[in-house]
Amino acid sequence: MKRIKKISLVLFVVLGVIAIGIFIFIQTLKPKYDGELQLPELESEVEIYFDTYGIPHIYGQSEEDAYRALGYVHAQDRLWQMELLRRIGRGGLSEVFGKDLVSTDKFLLSLGIDEASEETVKNLDINSETVKFTQAYLDGINAFIEEGPTPVEFYLTGVEKKPFILKDVYNTIGYMAFSFAMAHKTDPLMSNIKDKLGYEYLQDLEIDIDFNLESIKNFDTQNSTDIKNTVSEVAFSTLKKLPVPMFEGSNSWVISPSKTKNGKVIFANDPHIGFSQPSIWYEAHVVTPTYEKYGYYLAGVPFPLLGHDKNIAYGLTMFENDDIDFYYEELHSSDTTKYKYKGEWKDIEIVQKTIKVKDSQDVNFSYKKTIHGPVMNGIAEQITGNRPIAMSWIYTKLENNTLNAFNGVIHAKNTDDFKKSLAGIHAPGLNIMYGDAKGNVAWFATAQLYQMPDSINTKFVLNGSSGNEEPLKYLNFSENPHAINPDWNYVYSANNQSDSINGKIYPGYYLPENRAKRIVTLLDAKNDWDKEAVGEMINDVTSETNPLIVENLTNLISKDGLTKNQKKLISKLKKWNGEATINSVESTFFHRWVYFFLKETFNDELGDDYFDQLMKTSVLKRTIAPMASKTSSIWWDNSTTESVETKSDIINSSFKKAFETLEASLGTDYKQWTWGKVHTLEHEHPIGKVDALRSFFNVGPFPVNGTREVINNMLFDYTEDGIYTVKTGPSTRRVIDFSDIENSISILPTGQSGNPFSPHYKDQAQMYINGEFRKMMMNEEEIKNTASSVLRIRKK
Repeated sequence: MKRIKKISLVLFVVLGVIAIGIFIFIQTLKPKYDGELQLPELESEVEIYFDTYGIPHIYGQSEEDAYRALGYVHAQDRLWQMELLRRIGRGGLSEVFGKDLVSTDKFLLSLGIDEASEETVKNLDINSETVKFTQAYLDGINAFIEEGPTPVEFYLTGVEKKPFILKDVYNTIGYMAFSFAMAHKTDPLMSNIKDKLGYEYLQDLEIDIDFNLESIKNFDTQNSTDIKNTVSEVAFSTLKKLPVPMFEGSNSWVISPSKTKNGKVIFANDPHIGFSQPSIWYEAHVVTPTYEKYGYYLAGVPFPLLGHDKNIAYGLTMFENDDIDFYYEELHSSDTTKYKYKGEWKDIEIVQKTIKVKDSQDVNFSYKKTIHGPVMNGIAEQITGNRPIAMSWIYTKLENNTLNAFNGVIHAKNTDDFKKSLAGIHAPGLNIMYGDAKGNVAWFATAQLYQMPDSINTKFVLNGSSGNEEPLKYLNFSENPHAINPDWNYVYSANNQSDSINGKIYPGYYLPENRAKRIVTLLDAKNDWDKEAVGEMINDVTSETNPLIVENLTNLISKDGLTKNQKKLISKLKKWNGEATINSVESTFFHRWVYFFLKETFNDELGDDYFDQLMKTSVLKRTIAPMASKTSSIWWDNSTTESVETKSDIINSSFKKAFETLEASLGTDYKQWTWGKVHTLEHEHPIGKVDALRSFFNVGPFPVNGTREVINNMLFDYTEDGIYTVKTGPSTRRVIDFSDIENSISILPTGQSGNPFSPHYKDQAQMYINGEFRKMMMNEEEIKNTASSVLRIRKK
């Protein structure tokens, strides 16, 4: 017995020592929010006050010192996120996650982001303000890499920490630019449908501009000319395994003083980006004697893409312009190393690349390149066949001044300064929203636009050999769509198409007008907006379009053979106002019905692969409401049967399938088919894909309000099983009121920190789900008096 007691005591002591060791180790991995540390090259002491949500308020004597401190604290909360983002452009994901990411790395490498970044860095003015601030930020990151604790993800994956360089910043910007691009799936798919079925099958797919839709109107008191833009949308099947979020869409509106209760501008913005853990934005408030900005930062990029101070607020949405064109190339009949361009045979460039793969041998691969760009066959999964298709992307063709542009944006003192800075953003295409303390509101579509021949439709793969389907000229920035202080007293963007300038139609992949209509309806109806009302609006989950779709569908429902519950459900649907809350039965049935309506309409002609591709494009989003309202369509007839089906047949069949499958999955009582049971949000960490680590790294899942194409835009894919896992939504919700700037409000989807041992890893997650906000603190006295901790950084 004594022997057993001694063994038990020894085991208890050993386990206690192990537990203490684990506890101490975990404590060393936490971010340092208080105390002191030293950084090299610092000129003066920097004080960092962390508020109760872990947001740093950085006070330095110079901007370079402040950026060094920012780089350090950003890295201690988000180094793993920085590491992943910088790897994308250079095809470095397989080195972390193994052979499953090789095809993704091949695709990303072929885009030319890494080469473009190298060329940009080579031509930088090292003594410029932009480079100095960027290098100071990188110095802070590298100081943390050298002296700070190693994030747990590096231990789990075996990734070695390495210093960050200027090229890494541009590679991250390149990924952002590509993530905003939308043509990779749409253009090849539309060409395939045209070639397989005929052009008449494209008539109902809403691929062109519609002058009857809600459009963002131009307005300039100095120049009232017009240019029309169409929208381009793309789904990226090649990128489905990416461990980082994609940029998808956004809302923003800025209300002029004449429509607000307190007579000052109110600014709202909620960029729609793929949900992840950590979420995409890192918040920081930077203050020096000559500069102040409360900003939202992309991991590894020194300047905030969203921000405000006491004088100016700015944010962004996706412009959705088409900045990628595909070209069929003509190879020589006997020498496949040559291709034809303008009557001449040119040599195809062969680009050699090597991908490092975790736990496996390096992968060597090569791809071809023409004057238009990389030949995507064998690289992009959605492009098949032997006919070479090259991709022309404006991001890699022109000089990259994006960092300079945003450095100008954050230092702008007025509308003119701000506008001048934007001309440097050639890609990605962005709608930059603006408001200021003087009462100005503005919207600028930023991108290097170019004019194609009038006969060319860039939604299809173009002829690369003739030289007749090339850009005719680049447009001056003054020709981009914009509005400055319009007489309707607000500006907005919901990724919908823009009004025209000079009567020209610019191709793009704009999203449907659903959110735009709702925003315009709400803004037009009220002239006494305040911060609280705008906060409610940014959480709005009502669609004005979905009830119209229901009306068009239910009008053709045959009452014969319907059960009592089916009739009751139809009656309930007819009274629905389009609100999508977690208790909504109507939302659940609506989306199940729409899925089967689309499947029975398109799948027989397209087949499973093309149908799945179509379901992931914005073309599909633009198609739903028009198809529900059409009286005739070539798609209605089921090509697999001898009989000729009608719209009524499709609607009645899809209704019954929706009802039957919901009974099978959620039970026979339709009153229990609530939206929150099938519509959930889980913030997934890349390592949370491992089941054993999911609960530790991931945040959620939560039942969540909202749906596709409402203001509180919660995007999901339609699936056969009827489970709608939310993939994309508001990456932040910001409301900035210039009548009370120091009490403006915001929220992040999970928390400020990407470190799972930080108390700020998920401390905003439930607030976000509830539609709540927290203050964006700017009052220095309040910040210092209420700070939860203070970190002082001195020169080493």
